[in-house]
Amino acid sequence: MGTAIEPQTAQPGDELPVLETTVSRAQLFFFSAATYNGHRIHYDRDWATTVEGHPDILVHGPLQSALMMKVLTDWVGTRGRVVSMSITNRASAYPDQLLRFCATVTGRRRGADAADLVDVELRALNQEGTVLMSGKASLSIGSIGSIGDVP
Repeated sequence: MGTAIEPQTAQPGDELPVLETTVSRAQLFFFSAATYNGHRIHYDRDWATTVEGHPDILVHGPLQSALMMKVLTDWVGTRGRVVSMSITNRASAYPDQLLRFCATVTGRRRGADAADLVDVELRALNQEGTVLMSGKASLSIGSIGSIGDVP
């Protein structure tokens, strides 16, 4: 688990608090309905396994992205914002498995608008440690004065 670090003092190598969750089959059904996603691989196990050849129904990529975004927004709070996030899906996630959404600070810099930015590396893992998604994000944490060698 990540240690309790504040956005204003975060340094490269610091870990953001980890989000651990298990997505249920009911959540997948409701997420499909809420997002108008009728693809049966997310709620019909027989279809997913027999027709599509998956071992089970799949957790939506956008649901995983939303959980990753929660890691970022919970950490930066109301005094900051997510400026950018890009993610690549690398493996499938399945319901009833423990999923871990993690982020590591990779750098700090001054943005074009003079706001201080924190860059992070993102990863989501299943209970076996397989990387399900990876990516990066930049978070604006407002102006905090000098951040080292940035003019």
